[in-house]
Amino acid sequence: MALKIIRPLFGIFMLFLAFSQAFSQQIVIQNPVLPGDRPDPTLIKVGEFYYASATSNEWAPLFPIFKSKDMIHWEVVNYVFPEGAPDWAKNNFWAPELSYDEKQGKIYAYYTARDKTSNRLSVAVASADSPEGKFKDQGPLVAQELGSIDAFETRDEKGRLFLLWKEDGNSRGQKTPIWAQQINEERTKLLGEKTALFENDQEWEGNLVEGVAIFRKNGFFYATYSARGCCEIDCDYVTGVARSKSLLGPWEKYDANPIQIDNDNWKCPGHGTVVENDGEFYMLYHAYNTEGSVYVGRQGVLEKIYWTDDNWPILPEEASYEKEMGTLDFIDDFTEGLDPIWQWRVTQKIQYTTDEAGLHLQASDENESLGTLLVQETKSLDYSYEATITPDPNAEAGLALIGGANNGFGAPPAGMGISVKGNILTLWESINRERKELASVEIPKGGIKLILQIEDGYRLQAKAELNGKLRTIGAEQNVKHLVPWGMGFRLGLVAKGPSHSSGHFQSVKITY
Repeated sequence: MALKIIRPLFGIFMLFLAFSQAFSQQIVIQNPVLPGDRPDPTLIKVGEFYYASATSNEWAPLFPIFKSKDMIHWEVVNYVFPEGAPDWAKNNFWAPELSYDEKQGKIYAYYTARDKTSNRLSVAVASADSPEGKFKDQGPLVAQELGSIDAFETRDEKGRLFLLWKEDGNSRGQKTPIWAQQINEERTKLLGEKTALFENDQEWEGNLVEGVAIFRKNGFFYATYSARGCCEIDCDYVTGVARSKSLLGPWEKYDANPIQIDNDNWKCPGHGTVVENDGEFYMLYHAYNTEGSVYVGRQGVLEKIYWTDDNWPILPEEASYEKEMGTLDFIDDFTEGLDPIWQWRVTQKIQYTTDEAGLHLQASDENESLGTLLVQETKSLDYSYEATITPDPNAEAGLALIGGANNGFGAPPAGMGISVKGNILTLWESINRERKELASVEIPKGGIKLILQIEDGYRLQAKAELNGKLRTIGAEQNVKHLVPWGMGFRLGLVAKGPSHSSGHFQSVKITY
């Protein structure tokens, strides 16, 4: 009798345990999972960890490697090019795509860059034994006259390795085919002839398709891809999907495309990568937060994929903004070295030291006469950016909001900031090497705290703590005109002056 009672109870217990395990495996998403300007994100899983990367544009170190156990909480653990650009490349460092070859035990990082010699946008690749190891550049693989961008690696139904990419025809008013071509296992050479998978031939796609990513399910190859305009203030980026039984086609586009459009929290979503987790598929893509918009940049958003009855993947516009502002705060006193989140212009070889007294950043007149820049992304619209600085009579040291001279593609850096040199504090704006002083005050000797208070993403108020009292410096400034094309603002430490001098930063604090 007792045995008959125990068996049903045991069955109920096992059912409850299975339900609990299944429930515990559900991913509780807190977007943005990659806050700040993280365009064109890529995502892979190696063992128990996930690794991601994103576009760097003109900021070195190039192509950060993020690490996570849950796809929600990430940390920077490496860069593909920690010392700066490969010798052959000059700018436009876009769209990294990570790939793990389990048989070789190697990581490959495809990326886009512009060739110094030909001036063409090129697809290249670097390799490493681990995502956290040292990458070796293997150089360009393809550089068509119109430009080659947005690489993605996959295998066909026969196990052959292929490289996919977009021909950048929209830059010349032409179509933008997605090409596929076999590549050798060493990822050093393309083989045979290229095959066009599909191009922008539907009205909703506008003047381009790009950012293709392949995954397999239900006996199909699925290709997610982006269309329309990605990056300007009036962007209209969307995501579509196509599928095929064979990698080389024929490809069928979903008749209900686009599968992803703007929602209440995110706009212009696209250029993502799909990964599988416990039988479910998730897409990591970039989008502008509807409140943060272009002032923050395109942030990394994670969303679960759902399926129609006829086996089409869809993204039902459920991504929201869950990130708590306090988790975005940043404090650095430089006593443990330079935090890996800091970046600098790829065109400059910066010099610095750190010690118990803080950061000593070598001064210069580089970067369109802004000086040496050490920056990180903004992550929200409203924040306070402050630094305690030890004044120097030779170097001008301060804080700046760094953007572009205009909102055009490839515009040179420009900015507005507050700096101190000797006993003079100055609020300034610098565009196209022309500097305008907006306010200036004399300060007492000793360390000084400088503050930039930002509201709504573009309203800037400079402040300084003088003799223990907070003082407003100049009038509130509108910095909308400095928003760069395709990137959010950067928060910069600036050291301007002769190279034998340096800016001394005791500490930095960003509060969102």
